[in-house]
Amino acid sequence: MHLVVDVGNTEIVVGAVDPASGEVVAHWRLSTGLPRTSDEYEQVLVALLARRGLKEGTVSRGVIGSVVPVVTERLGRALRGVVSGPVFVLEGDGDLPLRLDVEEPRTVGADRIANTLAAKELFRRDTVAVDLGTATTFDCITADGVFVGGVIAPGVMVGLEWLGRRAAKLPRVDLRPPARVIGRRTEACMESGVFYTAVDAIDGVVDRIRNEWGRPHALVVATGGYAPLLAPHCRTVERVEPFLTLKGLFLAGEHMARQGHATVD
Repeated sequence: MHLVVDVGNTEIVVGAVDPASGEVVAHWRLSTGLPRTSDEYEQVLVALLARRGLKEGTVSRGVIGSVVPVVTERLGRALRGVVSGPVFVLEGDGDLPLRLDVEEPRTVGADRIANTLAAKELFRRDTVAVDLGTATTFDCITADGVFVGGVIAPGVMVGLEWLGRRAAKLPRVDLRPPARVIGRRTEACMESGVFYTAVDAIDGVVDRIRNEWGRPHALVVATGGYAPLLAPHCRTVERVEPFLTLKGLFLAGEHMARQGHATVD
């Protein structure tokens, strides 16, 4: 088993990947904002694996993709206590079979690099990867694995959080598909407004990307924690891959192992 870790600004997503199939067989979400030492991370990982009947010795490789350097360092040390084999950190495109064709390639996040690699290997066609997490990102990826840029927009929860902070008399509601667009109660109005604003924003940005990119038939794939909730209501989304980033990290680990990359000490 391989353990892949996607460290975002809000959440850390940990995935156990079967190396024979490349499929994510288990996954867990941790809060990035909760400070933990490397020893605490190790204890958490051991406990999560044990719940699935997996012992530390059964994990033969670890891969980290992170946008939070301090967490990267601590998780790297934690994984060394859990994984029997190498632990890799995805930093830039390195020797990976992809290219970052943007003005500042060093600023491209590990998650977008992982999405690019996964899209190239899994779909082999021009792709717009819509990652619905803390932020909503749109990654434009060519069939031969070139990341040509994209869009970064506020995440789908921003509307609910803003209303909760700014409007004292409005109730707090959950992000969920409303029964109808026109609400007849305040809560229903809010749920509809936030949900369909997110849905229509996804479709609108995808339409603009396809037109400007000149790839009207680019595959649109939704990933991230909110993908299963929102994608079925989006006109432009053709496929849902909730674990696209985790699969990309797994593939990056495969390439880094073959290239003899340095591992976490």
